[in-house]
Amino acid sequence: MKSISEIIQYETGYKPQVLKRLNGGDINQVYHCITKKNQFVVKVNYSEKYPKMFEKEKKGLELLNKSSFIIPNVFSSGSLKQLDYLILEYIKPSKSINWKIFGENLASLHQITSQEFGLDYDNYIGSIEQINSCDKNWFDFYANKRLILLMKLARNKNLLTNKDCNEIERICNSLKDIIPNSIPSLIHGDLWPGNIIGTENGVPVLIDPAVYYGHPEMDWAMLDLFGNFPKISFDTYNEINPLEIGFQNRKYIFQLYPLLVHLVLFGSGYYSAVIRIVKKYS
Repeated sequence: MKSISEIIQYETGYKPQVLKRLNGGDINQVYHCITKKNQFVVKVNYSEKYPKMFEKEKKGLELLNKSSFIIPNVFSSGSLKQLDYLILEYIKPSKSINWKIFGENLASLHQITSQEFGLDYDNYIGSIEQINSCDKNWFDFYANKRLILLMKLARNKNLLTNKDCNEIERICNSLKDIIPNSIPSLIHGDLWPGNIIGTENGVPVLIDPAVYYGHPEMDWAMLDLFGNFPKISFDTYNEINPLEIGFQNRKYIFQLYPLLVHLVLFGSGYYSAVIRIVKKYS
């Protein structure tokens, strides 16, 4: 706690009057800090364990800020005494989100496009390094930079069998028959309900990105996997940036990636969910 107070005083010029631990994952310590002049969210982790994680998060937030979403401003980032830190604008969350505005804003995000799938730097999804080297073809990118890499990590931890891996490789070879092609669209990349908050007026705010240029259905599939979204948000989105018909039937193929991520991070409790999807497409 002393080191965190030192970081805040170093960056703001003021000692924290209140430093309250917020709910977060196992990766970062997250605090709500109140100083004499302002309020911040302060995130810290160990430099050696997750190199440049906050530098990449900062760049991801800057990319998201090109959309219509409210994105927390980055006040500062750096390192002190083996700790990396990121100091963000504090946005007081509300219990409600305007899901119509969410649909509008997600459409604006996905209308930011690129010539290739991927990104010019790698980043993180959870504590896993996410490889973003670019590819002009979504099917190759999703197979090689997402499914196969995570499959290998899971196999190395004995969380998948050789038979499971063979089935996943067969699915990768059939992606063109399952997924419609897409223009590379800027996506949040880790869009579950915990990474969406609302302002006091319910305007949606995005946090904790794992951005890259990908298939827009990735964001919707992950949001569907880890929580329900009101129909109005999906309908509003499709009025602006329509998806091809049949998303509800093919969303599972996009959900395979975050489920593999969770399998690697949290263990065998996610095995059955992974295998249900594998069997669906085998």
